[in-house]
Amino acid sequence: MTAAKRVFRMIAAGFISDRDNSSALLIVIGSIAAGLMLFLLMPMIILFSAGNIQPPGTGIQFEEAAFLSQLTPEQSEKIRAFGSAGQTIAQAMEEAGLQEQTIKAQLIFLSYFGDSSPGDITAYAAHFTQEDAALIQNLNTDYGLEIDFDSFMRTYTMVMNSTINEYMFTDPEEKNAADLAAWCRNALVSGWRYADYTIGERTGADRIRCADNVGLIMGYVRYDALNRCFTDSITDMYYTIRGSIDTIPDVQGVGVFNGTEFGVYTGSGQAVFSSAIGGVQCESLADGNWTDWCTFEAVSYPEEITEPETGE
Repeated sequence: MTAAKRVFRMIAAGFISDRDNSSALLIVIGSIAAGLMLFLLMPMIILFSAGNIQPPGTGIQFEEAAFLSQLTPEQSEKIRAFGSAGQTIAQAMEEAGLQEQTIKAQLIFLSYFGDSSPGDITAYAAHFTQEDAALIQNLNTDYGLEIDFDSFMRTYTMVMNSTINEYMFTDPEEKNAADLAAWCRNALVSGWRYADYTIGERTGADRIRCADNVGLIMGYVRYDALNRCFTDSITDMYYTIRGSIDTIPDVQGVGVFNGTEFGVYTGSGQAVFSSAIGGVQCESLADGNWTDWCTFEAVSYPEEITEPETGE
């Protein structure tokens, strides 16, 4: 593990825990022409250069060409090599059916493997079927890494919050139940907060993504995954009550409702929702106050979703 990578992890952790200093940090980085500081956020910059994430929205414009022009030939070659490896990882994650985990797999590789390689990329990709704590523990064991779980998760949340994960969509052209569930899981792991009249935009001085209760669902409906932007094509959300919560099918992307708030079923008995108390969060259906399940008019559902029992 190189010294530069150690510094990146410490700086990235501080970036999350001390938001007041985040803009100042980027100003410092932007003002240095060459040297170690250019690599403090290199994993994020490589992902941005590859088109996988958008640059941090801090009011400071990141110019890729200007950044690359300051690098030595050796540094430029390292970035190209990392970028190529990132694409190889993306392909392996797609083949493994783990597209949602692509940025996580790329970020770990860029931040922790240094000049080494995970070897068999297919075997590396297979690790990402695990929950995060087990994933990090097993990566440390299998590859001799020293990933601190809490530090990495802070960094990962920052990276995910800076973008909308393009890899989560199974069908970017049609609004469908599976991708709605993926959208909500992504908002959860990306640390979205609650703000009235928001649908996933980065807002406020700290530029954190926010969505109100209905906005979490409307954000997916209004997000153009091909052009990576929100649209105003749909302004109202229509839903249909299908039955009581005890009859909910095990179909990811159906809605849950408690009379005032909506959530989205994301599998394994869990629902994700946005609340003024706690932001985007997840809870067991058994622990919540959900009374009904529903479907949303703008979203397509599998054939097993039948005609409604009641209308709304």
